[in-house]
Amino acid sequence: MANARLSGPSGAKPRPIFSAANIFVYGTLILVSLYYLLPLYVMLVTSFKTMPEIRLGSIFSPPVEFTFEPWVKAWSSACTGLDCTGLSKGFWNSVRITVPSVILSIAIASVNGYMLANWRFKGADIFFTILLVGAFIPYQVMLYPIVIILRELGLYGSLAGLILVHTIFGMPINTLLFRNYFSGLPPELFKAARVDGAGFWGIYFRIMLPMSIPIFVVSMIIQITGIWNDFLFGVVYTRPDTYPMTVQLNNIVNSVQGVKEYNVNMAATLLTGAVPLVIYFLSGRLFVRGIAAGAVKG
Repeated sequence: MANARLSGPSGAKPRPIFSAANIFVYGTLILVSLYYLLPLYVMLVTSFKTMPEIRLGSIFSPPVEFTFEPWVKAWSSACTGLDCTGLSKGFWNSVRITVPSVILSIAIASVNGYMLANWRFKGADIFFTILLVGAFIPYQVMLYPIVIILRELGLYGSLAGLILVHTIFGMPINTLLFRNYFSGLPPELFKAARVDGAGFWGIYFRIMLPMSIPIFVVSMIIQITGIWNDFLFGVVYTRPDTYPMTVQLNNIVNSVQGVKEYNVNMAATLLTGAVPLVIYFLSGRLFVRGIAAGAVKG
């Protein structure tokens, strides 16, 4: 006991809170956060202001006369071209596009990744390479050929055609995510299931699927964010009556008729980005777990 008292405390010396490294790291994080939060703050406060208040030019000041009218107009009566029904129609179009596209792309990609990780077959590496190459081909190169293909299939201008496009373009990156995740799981689980007589689908549904919730969340967030925020495919492969929310937002913001209503534009922008933002906040912890568990492993 005497020797222990004389030797003093053991372990690493605690670092000072205001060290140069901490100041640099946290200072950088604060500056980056302000870079992204300041425009969001301006959009939010502007969306609750009246137009006479906006014309005063004080974009950083909170609203003096608080109003929800810009939000109501953006949702129900703003003009998106010749149609003055707001973003509500585009919202439901985006829902009808996003939900089946996410389900189909994730379902197919998860089976592809499971097969490439656990059921090796002749030509598996070539198949995987083709998928990876497809993930890095610029979308603009494929725009016109896909228009021709959809036209020949009778799907051009329909929601079904756009769903097919999003499903195909979402498979390469999601297949990579699932393949890396399944490769990181203990191989003994797969071998034990094979010894017990489980087949392809039995192992997938009873073992792999219950253990893969984090990577499913990662894939879901990536797909929802990409599909919901997509503008290029939406404007090329659909018609005005099936435009997604992003295309209608562009029509509202870039309208050249009448007076520019900046409060309505800001409210419409926030409404359009609300869905992926809410989903990320609700499942952000699982997203981080999925990335850390296997999404970045080779």
